[in-house]
Amino acid sequence: MSSLITDLLFLGLAYASFWFIVSIILKRNDIADVAWGMGYVGLCVYLYLTQPRSDLNTFVYVLVALWGCRLSLHIGLRNGKKKEDFRYNNWRKEWGSNFYWRSYLQVYLLQVLLLLLISIPIIIVSQSYQSELGFLAGVGLVLWLVGFYWQAVGDYQLGEFKKQKTDKDQVMQSGLWKYSRHPNYFGEILMWFGIAIIVLPVTDGWIGLISPILITFLLLKVSGVPMLEKRYRGNAAFEEYKKITPAVFPKFKK
Repeated sequence: MSSLITDLLFLGLAYASFWFIVSIILKRNDIADVAWGMGYVGLCVYLYLTQPRSDLNTFVYVLVALWGCRLSLHIGLRNGKKKEDFRYNNWRKEWGSNFYWRSYLQVYLLQVLLLLLISIPIIIVSQSYQSELGFLAGVGLVLWLVGFYWQAVGDYQLGEFKKQKTDKDQVMQSGLWKYSRHPNYFGEILMWFGIAIIVLPVTDGWIGLISPILITFLLLKVSGVPMLEKRYRGNAAFEEYKKITPAVFPKFKK
């Protein structure tokens, strides 16, 4: 396991450096959002090719790779039609002459570190020879499927809304977005809990619970809800929406 961790750290360093160079060429740091999902796909492919294979870890690789491919494709197509994401653009202005080294450390290297931490259940199951897809695999799959639906449909609905809205202050409040302000985040949290539950039966599988707990914290308190909702300060429609709609975990209204 220790040699695998060392290999993954070196590969992560190379991966971060590659996307940092791409960001300089493209002059946009939001390419990091595309790299996020594809990093998990690359990790799953690497583990599948280099580690012991079983029905259980192959099952996990497929689920994670499907999520990563869809997410990166969605973000790539979305970002390609607009300027650099406002969050990264704000950092570009704030960091000034320190922009390059802070981007490398605070965007790309930090992202790879978080990626590896969130991938703990994937790494753990990669070392297991257990092949049985038991009851917990079924429970985890159901959670993952519901989460995948919630994220994919939420992203699609928001994309369609943005194409049709006529006022920049309009706020998405229909479809899955009437149940929570960030249904795509709820979907992501649900998928990672599903993965962690699938991995629970293997040796040290409980450690994989770090993954969904960490992703939940990041989305609720750090890079998700707080950063996105800053741009809506002073928007009367959003303030009303916020009063009656929870941030991430849905509330089904009568």
